[in-house]
Amino acid sequence: MKGIFSIFRKDDKAFTGLESAIVLTAFVVVAAVFSYVVLGAGFTTSDTAKKTIDEGVKQTTSSVELAGDVIAKSNSSKVDHILVTLQLTAGQSPVDIGADSNAGMLVVSYADNKTYSSSVDWTKNFVGDNDGDSILEQHEKVELTFNVPTDSMLMSDNSTDVVNREFRMEIKPKIGAIVPITRVTPPQLDAVMVLK
Repeated sequence: MKGIFSIFRKDDKAFTGLESAIVLTAFVVVAAVFSYVVLGAGFTTSDTAKKTIDEGVKQTTSSVELAGDVIAKSNSSKVDHILVTLQLTAGQSPVDIGADSNAGMLVVSYADNKTYSSSVDWTKNFVGDNDGDSILEQHEKVELTFNVPTDSMLMSDNSTDVVNREFRMEIKPKIGAIVPITRVTPPQLDAVMVLK
């Protein structure tokens, strides 16, 4: 009987192989779980980054732009009103203009070397195609008429103070970049003037 059991030796070679297989399997399982977690976090991060980039592009690109000239109307000694026509920029979503400056969809500021107004009164009038709402859509144009602030240099009683004067307006939609308008009044006041 002793001869049969003598083939079994008391060494650890077999156990070392089994332990190595268990450790290798554990490494594979841990690596699989880790890669799943890393890939999941990567997909979530890339989705968040895409949303952030899309929102940034919306905020930095202008949703509206000037369509034509800037017109000033005068009553012989003062500039009372400034008219601009707006349209959507290519590929932009419709913009709610609102009924007028009280609706607050667009804020328009005015500045010259005498005064600054963070919000001037304006009214709107759609030109050409319009489906009857206050939303500016593709292929529509809206004419905005701004009231020049009463303390502005353009409203001076002395007409020589009004001519050759630079002023700046900023049209600020709720979403999108500001549309700046900088113009100079002409050397002579007429009832209707195209500003350069």
